[in-house]
Amino acid sequence: MSLTAATAAVVRELSDAGKLGPGKILVVGASTSEVAGVRIGTGGALEVAQQLLEGIVQVAAEKGFHPVYQCCEHLNRSLVMERSLLGKLGLREVSAVPIPGAGGSMAAAAYRSMADPVLAETVEADAGIDIGETLIGMHLRRVAVPFRPSLRYIGSARVNAAWSRPPLIGGERAVYRNPETSGSRSCD
Repeated sequence: MSLTAATAAVVRELSDAGKLGPGKILVVGASTSEVAGVRIGTGGALEVAQQLLEGIVQVAAEKGFHPVYQCCEHLNRSLVMERSLLGKLGLREVSAVPIPGAGGSMAAAAYRSMADPVLAETVEADAGIDIGETLIGMHLRRVAVPFRPSLRYIGSARVNAAWSRPPLIGGERAVYRNPETSGSRSCD
């Protein structure tokens, strides 16, 4: 399976499980080094990033969610996104242009592909995919629900993912579904 097809399959599976649709945010962290079979940060490749990007963009176009791309720690894990999304979400802009050696190949490829790219300091995404164990958790909304895709590797990189749900509040009498669908009839 090609890197593009494998990435699209994992992102599609996550988007279905996490109900990602219009207006939702997917954070993507990816080590192209790990995908290529070497240690993170030692063999980044824009060609690999482009293949991953194609799979992500394909599913985003189908489902309507907004992918954002996490930079590496050299840019403080800032996020590449379209300027219009930054404004819509009211996020704080930071100044840098990701390149393979500072930001990472995935962030650099995403930046180059966008009409009006910008970096945001942080985001609270509805779901995330982590290709190569890059640690995306800081950019997920509370409460993150681990998701194990059926494809556990893209290239040589291990894949982890999560989607989020609102925190459950209340106690033993709390109801988390509409009473018409939960079987509960009254408070007697």
